[in-house]
Amino acid sequence: MWSRYRQPRQRLDFLSALAYNVTIVTNIKAMLMSKVVSMRLQDEQMLRLQKVARTLSKTVSETSSLLLEEKLRENEFACIEFRSSPAGRFAYLKGSRLAVWQVISTARTYFEMDATQTATHFGRHVALVKAAFHYYQRFQEEIDTAIADHAESDFETLKRSIPNAQALSLGLE
Repeated sequence: MWSRYRQPRQRLDFLSALAYNVTIVTNIKAMLMSKVVSMRLQDEQMLRLQKVARTLSKTVSETSSLLLEEKLRENEFACIEFRSSPAGRFAYLKGSRLAVWQVISTARTYFEMDATQTATHFGRHVALVKAAFHYYQRFQEEIDTAIADHAESDFETLKRSIPNAQALSLGLE
């Protein structure tokens, strides 16, 4: 009778040890990928950070990391700033309503990535469009994902975000 229970227990101990070892390896990998940074915040700053975290549906830690990354990118790319939209947070050209993904999508589709033609189309200085191109070179996957997400959306998707949206037919056929 004892041997009947002994074998499953040994198997369970092996699986527990395996799970423990996998957890350790996973945690070591995570430690190599990121670093823990401690900082002191004033009470008001913490309240504001918590509010932003709630708005973004993220933890305070995730929000801190996101905001820091965005600020580092803004320092690296002088004509880029980050803003929230109903679809998420995106890189925008400073002083405009143009998201970087919109500029890149238009430049690719209509102007073969020509900065001068794209700038003329948007009525913006060519330096702003070049800033979008430089940002795209560095964060291509992010911008390509935003373009793909936009391509998948339709009027029904828009109506979920903007309930009063109405489709207009111009009859220009």
